[in-house]
Amino acid sequence: METLSDDATTIAEIKTRVLAFARERDWEQFHAPKNLSMALAAEAGELMEHFLWGSSDDSRQMLADPKKRAKIEEELADVVIYALEFANMTGIDVAAAIERKMAANAAKYPVEKAKGRADKYTEL
Repeated sequence: METLSDDATTIAEIKTRVLAFARERDWEQFHAPKNLSMALAAEAGELMEHFLWGSSDDSRQMLADPKKRAKIEEELADVVIYALEFANMTGIDVAAAIERKMAANAAKYPVEKAKGRADKYTEL
């Protein structure tokens, strides 16, 4: 299998691979939006578990350990795979959805109000 990288791989290419993987195993029958959203949440929880009880600095340092980083990368991959399969099964164009959401976020968090602040948009 070809090695992928962010710099050289499109979202469409990854979505195609994720869909092919599911189809080869006849898993589309299980991939209702409800099930995929639950699997996505479960995998996000597994990613968070690596950082549970640690400080923000601990979470950054953890990524310097190759074994821990590999496990974290696996969990992140699971999250992204389920998100992309959700997009596959629902016909969502991920790039277009991200573009719309970033525009909405820019309106809610204008640079002049939000820069350097972690407040919710209702508190700016």
